[in-house]
Amino acid sequence: MARKRENRCKKCRKLDTKLFLKGEKCYTDKCVLESRKSGVFRRRRRLSQYGQQLHEKQKVRWMYGLRENQFKKSYRMAEKSPGSAGEEFLRILERRLDNVVYQLGFSVSRSQARQLINHAHFLVNGRRVNVPSYLLKEKDVIEVEKKSKKLPIMKQILKSSEGRTVPMWLEIDKKSLKGIITRVPRKEELNQEIDLALIVEYYSR
Repeated sequence: MARKRENRCKKCRKLDTKLFLKGEKCYTDKCVLESRKSGVFRRRRRLSQYGQQLHEKQKVRWMYGLRENQFKKSYRMAEKSPGSAGEEFLRILERRLDNVVYQLGFSVSRSQARQLINHAHFLVNGRRVNVPSYLLKEKDVIEVEKKSKKLPIMKQILKSSEGRTVPMWLEIDKKSLKGIITRVPRKEELNQEIDLALIVEYYSR
């Protein structure tokens, strides 16, 4: 059965939030939300409490590119951890291999990161890993596979991601195309535009 391909920009328009689903385009004036800044915004009806919870949940799920069952599984894992379920949930999403590959600048989007990982273009601690949901831990080393470093697409990706800020909890060696998880993200380093309380409320119903 063919996979249904959705309009990624439509998701950003629907939530009126940049989800960075189109890679390089999202960082330019070509972004659909940038082009709307000078235009007239559509008046949105006021959301119910449940509507707000669903809106926030969908925003984060689309941002990380997860299916509903993957997203829910990650949240249930966070619930079992000590401390804040919401914060731990975001830490789990941030430490997914596809997200770390994207944050290191080894892909222009999380969807491209998943595709590259599926084709075994990355090593974790010296071993090939082709599972995008692989959960990384402190001191794990991620690097581009030796043969993949010479691919034209990798050179193009690295050029496109020049200047992108790498999170403080990651360390990158651009010469050897290697990244290290120096520590787990701190609370203040998590995405502050995400309302974790709404997601916790959604799954606590």
